Amino acid sequence: MDKARVLSLFLGVVRANSFHRAAVEAGVTPQAVSKAVRTLEADLGVRLLHRTTRKLSLTAEGARLFELADPGMRQLDEAMEHVRRGRSDSEGLIRLTAPPSIGSRVLVPLIKAFRDLHPATQFDVVLSDLFTDLVAARIDVGFRAGSQPGQNLVARRLCDLPLLICAAPSYLETHGTPRSADELMAHRCTAFRRPATGRIVPWELRIDGELVYREMPAVVTFNDVDAEVEAVRAGIGIGQLSAYMVHEDLAAGRLVTLLPELCGGDVGLYMYYPQRTHMPVRVRRFIDFVAEASRGAEGGLARLAARSEAPAARARPRRARRDAPGA
Repeated sequence: MDKARVLSLFLGVVRANSFHRAAVEAGVTPQAVSKAVRTLEADLGVRLLHRTTRKLSLTAEGARLFELADPGMRQLDEAMEHVRRGRSDSEGLIRLTAPPSIGSRVLVPLIKAFRDLHPATQFDVVLSDLFTDLVAARIDVGFRAGSQPGQNLVARRLCDLPLLICAAPSYLETHGTPRSADELMAHRCTAFRRPATGRIVPWELRIDGELVYREMPAVVTFNDVDAEVEAVRAGIGIGQLSAYMVHEDLAAGRLVTLLPELCGGDVGLYMYYPQRTHMPVRVRRFIDFVAEASRGAEGGLARLAARSEAPAARARPRRARRDAPGA
């Protein structure tokens, strides 16, 4: 017996004071309503309704059941209707996940722009460099830079994120400016270690027209990209960094680009979400909004994909004593 179903039909009969009207409102036959009430009475072992051909009345037990059950059933109906409305408008919560660097530089502007259009939408943002299980964590949409997210996910590549070789002017004043890939290998460099695997990410360089991967002589390794940018900014070493993370530093002259002919690597910025059919409208609107922002020629995500126009560093005489790896 579906207790919720038969109880709902019983309450409908009492409210309508009619088996026929209750059946019409529930979209079933009067016979089905009558059977449901008899089933409920048999399960409880009491009579709930006095019924004649002209009149219905509650027994004491029926009145007591109606008094106890009706408020709860109305509250349940209201809750379900609230969820139903949430699927048809922008009101409600959207949960996002992304690495911290993307959260501040990408998600915050997107959330601001989306809420300007849909102020009833709230966001809960989970920032982590670890790949998040969206279903287990009840996340609606994730963002990730790098390779395409795995199976059982819908993934959209929003834009390319160019990789630039960068250094602080203070580093170049002290250690000189590399003029080739071989000279670059003789310099102090920074590196990034993937938090999930512990593996150091090799640099992507375009040499003789081909993209190659090189393990660089790193004097410091980070599992946080913001910390790596800060290290390069402080003059600790040369880093290969995503353009979107350093465009302000390049424009302000805090960093300069090196060897642009070697910069052939790009990583992708991906938006991904679980495969599902009953997606809330607010989530679908946000996904479409982000996708449109990635296609826009101005604003949005366009600046993330643009290579910096800051001038490259001029070659300076190197101090040979300091060019050895780890010196």
